[in-house]
Amino acid sequence: MLPKKRAVGEEETGNSVLKKARPEDRGPTVVVGKDHDVVMAGDGCTSDVNIDEDLHSRQLAVYGRETMRLLFGANVLVSGLQGLGVEVAKNIILAGVKSVTLHDTEAVELWDLSAQFYASESDVGKNRALACADKLQELNTSVVVSTCTSDMTEDLLSGFQAVVFTNATTLKQAIKFNEYCHNHKPPIAFIKADIHGLFGSVFCDFGPEFTVFDVDGEEPHTGIVASISNGNPAVISCVDDERLEFQDEDLVVFSEVRGMTELNDGKPRKIRNCRAFTFILEEDTSGFGAYEKGGIVTQVKQPKVLNFKPLKEAMSNPGEFLLSDFSKIDRPPLLHLAFLALDSFQEELGRLPAPSSSKDTNKFIEIADAINQKAGDQRLENLDFVILKHFATGARAVLNPMAAMFGGIVGQEIVKACSGKFHPLFQFFYFDSIECLPPYALQPEDYIALNNRYDAQITVFGRKFQQKLEDMKVFVVGAGALGCEFLKNLALMGVACSGKGKITVTDDDVIEKSNLSRQFLFRDWNIGQAKSTVAASAAVAINPNLRIEALENRVSPETEKVFDDAFFGNLDVVINALDNVNARLYVDSRCVYFQKPLLESGTLGTKCNTQMVLPHLTENYGASRDPPEKQAPMCTVHSFPHNINHCLTWARSEFEGLLEKTPSEANTFLSKPEEYKAAVKSAGDAQSRILLERVVECLVTERCITFEDCLIWARKRFEDYFANRVKQLTFTFPEDATTSTGALFWSAPKRFPRPLEFTSSDPTYISFITAASILRAQSYGISVPDWAFNSRKLAEVTDKIKLPEFQPKQGVKIVTDEKATTLNTPSLDDCTVIDQLIRKLNEGVAHLPTGFRMNPIQFEKDDDTNFHMDLIAGLANMRARNYNIPEVDKLKAKFIAGRIIPAIATVTAMATGLVCLELYKVVAGQKVENYRNSFANLALPLFSMAEPVPPKKSKHECLSWSIWDRWIISGNLMLRELLDWFQAKHLNAYSISCGQSLIYNQIFPKHKERLDRKVVDLARDIAKLDIPPNRRHFDIVVACEDEDENDIDVPLVSIYFR
Repeated sequence: MLPKKRAVGEEETGNSVLKKARPEDRGPTVVVGKDHDVVMAGDGCTSDVNIDEDLHSRQLAVYGRETMRLLFGANVLVSGLQGLGVEVAKNIILAGVKSVTLHDTEAVELWDLSAQFYASESDVGKNRALACADKLQELNTSVVVSTCTSDMTEDLLSGFQAVVFTNATTLKQAIKFNEYCHNHKPPIAFIKADIHGLFGSVFCDFGPEFTVFDVDGEEPHTGIVASISNGNPAVISCVDDERLEFQDEDLVVFSEVRGMTELNDGKPRKIRNCRAFTFILEEDTSGFGAYEKGGIVTQVKQPKVLNFKPLKEAMSNPGEFLLSDFSKIDRPPLLHLAFLALDSFQEELGRLPAPSSSKDTNKFIEIADAINQKAGDQRLENLDFVILKHFATGARAVLNPMAAMFGGIVGQEIVKACSGKFHPLFQFFYFDSIECLPPYALQPEDYIALNNRYDAQITVFGRKFQQKLEDMKVFVVGAGALGCEFLKNLALMGVACSGKGKITVTDDDVIEKSNLSRQFLFRDWNIGQAKSTVAASAAVAINPNLRIEALENRVSPETEKVFDDAFFGNLDVVINALDNVNARLYVDSRCVYFQKPLLESGTLGTKCNTQMVLPHLTENYGASRDPPEKQAPMCTVHSFPHNINHCLTWARSEFEGLLEKTPSEANTFLSKPEEYKAAVKSAGDAQSRILLERVVECLVTERCITFEDCLIWARKRFEDYFANRVKQLTFTFPEDATTSTGALFWSAPKRFPRPLEFTSSDPTYISFITAASILRAQSYGISVPDWAFNSRKLAEVTDKIKLPEFQPKQGVKIVTDEKATTLNTPSLDDCTVIDQLIRKLNEGVAHLPTGFRMNPIQFEKDDDTNFHMDLIAGLANMRARNYNIPEVDKLKAKFIAGRIIPAIATVTAMATGLVCLELYKVVAGQKVENYRNSFANLALPLFSMAEPVPPKKSKHECLSWSIWDRWIISGNLMLRELLDWFQAKHLNAYSISCGQSLIYNQIFPKHKERLDRKVVDLARDIAKLDIPPNRRHFDIVVACEDEDENDIDVPLVSIYFR
């Protein structure tokens, strides 16, 4: 659980409320989590900081411990608490910096509510910073949130590692503050970010010399050496297990090289001519020892020093701009000019251009033109006055989707500034999305504000557009990190806020502690509650006009009676907020079927992508797939691991086999013993024999009655896994064994293992014994004595356990075929063994208590007190020790074995902002060329936006269709009439199926008897199709060929029989 809520303290200073931002006033560093780590706090003091791994696990998977420690010592100032400022503050508070000071001298206006999600109508007239401070504090009570409502001074800046000015200051003031930050010792990272309508900008200055310690955040690439030449330069070949990812000029280090041991000195060496499996080492190895075997080559990540220019210099000489859309390659210089002109306009008139004022627009364009004429080398040949007009018209508006997008970008830049993790934005980024604007001309009266919370949005899009948003019917699938951000965005945009509109959100999951670091609508007191219900309530708190219904159903074939034809038919758009591909594919198929726009997005660490799926205009989500992840061969995982991933895959498999699958199998037997035995006898194969062997071990030969029995079992497991199996493997395949071709059997990537010798003095061995025995006891319902948690006492008891000496056996078969899909080898006497096992089982279960059942244990990665990860980490690391593979800590083991998807709030916010910009386009009915699919990586940073891909078209004679088309046939047809319908199109329908059943195929003579039956009756009788009374049609899949017997892939066919 998070620490208890605390109020934000206040101190009266004259007529303003000042919540002190000086480091000495921030109070002690808050301790979170289990493992103490010493870090340097932002004020230069050493602070004792714990990282709560349960809370921050997904974020730790992105940043690592060191970056998190640095963040925990960082003090950040956010100036300007309109929509962008509150987004930035939200993201960095969730990230877990030491403190955030909120600065704003202005009061909340009704206008702000289009993007400020922590202000309400009742806050109008209150200071912006004070209005949202308490709600921001709730996000993470380990972060000290304070406010400052007085004018900004240079002295105030001195206590921070990073300062952000958002729509909060003039350029003149910004230059003054930036100069102070740039020259400060040490430099203070300075970020200026502004949003005006559909236009945004970010400027970063992290000082004269800023060191980036990790440019991209990726793990160093590695390769397994196969050969090294003695030459100048040397040629290195690696095994073709995986392609090398090295780049020319990379530095690498070598280890474990046999023969040419001179390379094992840890010295970084430069490489070039990198290919898929080879590269050249820029070193003379002709005098080195001859390469024998082995070796790991690992990339060395180099720090990078960036020399930032101060704002004043950068404004006149901006250098290269970071691009987001190559179709707008000339846009950044124009926007650079536009933001300069806007500042001049504001400096001259003391305000921003009025939305519907042609006078202000013309004045703005005049200023822009005058600045351009004096720009010298930076002068633009042609000014796009349409762009400048749109810029001026929406200049006063802060739109939520833009705030969400830029809030994510700026939040990530703050993390970079405070940690040196990832490459900063260098130095300007400009973005616009004018394609969102309605394709029709707006009249001056369309811009007139209605004196409500949507006024900022109305001044950009007009009243009619706003009404369309309010009347929308939207289905949000998922209420996790993406879902929370989407619901916030939709509420602020006014989506479904009229009597006609409605949002339906569904999620079958409940809130867990690990959600709280990025799913910002949830609090610690919501843990255990339904995500959809809590998220919907929180969204209504943002905008009380929101009409939303929360469901707790998974969207799947099993819930099609909930999400039926009428439900989908009533929707305007579907927004996916899912975290797995299969669910996305299913929702995609439903949107294709009902021809509904689908707005798709996903995140992975610092990366995100968005995809627009539009009926008849774009390909669907399922049209393109990422290649499946490469799976290690079964024999590699079980007998020949060569990296820690193999060890962890094996460890999780063993955990599930020992503690979940085997107890479940035992319960299956105990529930219906006679049926179980009959089924096993009937199968009579190796798989059935092995399952039965496990049941016998569980209930008879290795049944545990006391905790001491569990301890003995755990000690036996250790000996079996890490000593006996290795002894048998190396007996079967000695170190000098050769293959049929004469090559060494233990050649790369295979690693020759060594057995472990148990000693209670090794804490990792005792940790394994502890976890294994406690979980074994839980599976039998045996109480665990207090002494089991005392490692010294447990070691004493374990030392008394005596095990027989292991003797390797001749003729043991060990699978070495990488294509093998099972390790179970059939034998001629499987049936005989099964009979023997059943007799043993019958004798053993007679001694079981009446009603005895095992307690299967399902793996749960996010509870550090349940010993699950202790056991898996122990299994994996002991196995790694066998094979001399580097071990990992429990956190890294959790990431890999728990298949944790790295996630951070900044990327989620940016992705949903991008999607909601596309939602504007859906409402506007834009042409496909105005939509954008996006990919971004905030670590680099990289933005790539492109027009969606059109759907693939199929043709036959004068007919054409895509996946979006269905052929609809009306009438209660006979099968013969259906075939004639296709024949009229010069198509031979040779096979017809419904669901999983074949209702007609011309090669079967008996199927001709069905020609005079109704197709709907065939579907009901053969496919067992249940058609609800309110449904007028059913679907069939028809396989066709043309008159030349070429197969034609025709659309799905719907028969409207009612």
